[in-house]
Amino acid sequence: MSRHRWFLPESPDVLGLLRAQLAVTIEGLDAFAAWAGGDRSAAESLLDAERRGDISKRALLGALRAAFVTPLEPEDVFALSRGIDWILNYARDLVAEAEVLACPPDAAIAEMAMLLGEAARAIDLALAHLGTDDDAATDAADAAIRAERMLERSYYRNMGVLLGVQDRHERIARRELYRRCLRIGEVVIDVAERVVYAVVRQI
Repeated sequence: MSRHRWFLPESPDVLGLLRAQLAVTIEGLDAFAAWAGGDRSAAESLLDAERRGDISKRALLGALRAAFVTPLEPEDVFALSRGIDWILNYARDLVAEAEVLACPPDAAIAEMAMLLGEAARAIDLALAHLGTDDDAATDAADAAIRAERMLERSYYRNMGVLLGVQDRHERIARRELYRRCLRIGEVVIDVAERVVYAVVRQI
């Protein structure tokens, strides 16, 4: 008499894939910070990271469709992945706009780029603690939000400085680039708050 065993299907490491996507985003933000600091060649590294980020996102979404169970609600995984993707896309767009406007990055953009990298690392730490240490996950998400609030203060301070710039083209161009930095920061807030929401849903 033959014996049959039934097994639950193996579940892909969705959270691991999400962190892998974020790791590529952090690479891209490091390249963005290098570009903002004056390394023009770093723009190509950012573009490469953006392309690899898209591949990572597709892999994650494919795994999400195949997963039998996930450590987070599927809608939370999707929202986090989408936000992480937007962070890198918007950084790429900022570099492209700077080239079109013939407006190289300045110290203000360098400062905001550094803060974006800091926030992304805090989000990665938050994801690392999801499901194992909710308090640590929330604390790390809060640290990402604090970094973004520092970015906001930098934005307003440097927008004030622009009032003293006499060259109209430079003033308008830098204003647009600063606004793009602020927009990336707003996406960071969305991602960090989604982590906090995911923690609350598990309680």
